[in-house]
Amino acid sequence: MKSMSVIVVAGLLSFSALAAGDAAVGKNKSVSCVACHGAAGKVSIPMYPNLAGQNAMYLEQALLSYKKGERSGGQAEVMRAYVLALSDTDIADLAAYYASLQP
Repeated sequence: MKSMSVIVVAGLLSFSALAAGDAAVGKNKSVSCVACHGAAGKVSIPMYPNLAGQNAMYLEQALLSYKKGERSGGQAEVMRAYVLALSDTDIADLAAYYASLQP
């Protein structure tokens, strides 16, 4: 049972590292997101998701999945085109920014 606890703790630590972005820097990087996801992460076109207040770890994993081509359907190819040039730090910063906003 001890080894299971170590695995769980290690997993939590790796998730914490993922969500370590800088929200202020992410705000500056969010300019290209506004067209679809709206100012302050709130959409005006219902086919796109609101990002404001979304969980940072979820956003980071979603963006990384788009970048790796692991997501398909819907707007996946459009999203992939946007995130291909983003570094892991850029992605963490964007996730932190949108997570910091009020839904």
